[in-house]
Amino acid sequence: MNNSIENHHDRFANGKVSSNLRETSEASASGSMMPEEFPAPIGKLLGLKITGRGPGRATVEFEASERYANPMGTLHGGVLCDLADAAMGVAYLSTLAEGESATTIELKINFLRPVWNGKLYAEAKVVRAGKVVGLIECDILDERRRLVARALSTCMTLRGRLAKGRQFGQSNENHEHERNDM
Repeated sequence: MNNSIENHHDRFANGKVSSNLRETSEASASGSMMPEEFPAPIGKLLGLKITGRGPGRATVEFEASERYANPMGTLHGGVLCDLADAAMGVAYLSTLAEGESATTIELKINFLRPVWNGKLYAEAKVVRAGKVVGLIECDILDERRRLVARALSTCMTLRGRLAKGRQFGQSNENHEHERNDM
């Protein structure tokens, strides 16, 4: 029996087509929705907005400005990594069952075009969601739909004790004592 199913069939290792816990009621069949502030503190700091979700897919928007520049004046590559990681995380989380969480265990990115200012769109999709490990890809596009960067991520599904306190959007303020127990 195959424990993992390719995303092009819109099914995942857990046998689900999608996870309602991680989709909003505003999401349409195309994955578009009303913009939603990214729930993690880093997303709030960067001003990330989730603008699309669907089974194994996510779109996250970011407004690039001089505030996020590197010493050469272009958008810092680490910010592009954060943007891609956020979109890939949302996409992968949509494949998980209730009580499961995930963590990125590898991320690779190719920077293809410099950016100074403007809106960027990180469009992520799950390539393969296995029982333990998943592969996610993400294209970051500018306002003219030109490819700025392409990222690839490997995520690990966490269950039971390992997933405790790691649900999407959950505050981690009250989990310091749990971290010390691990």
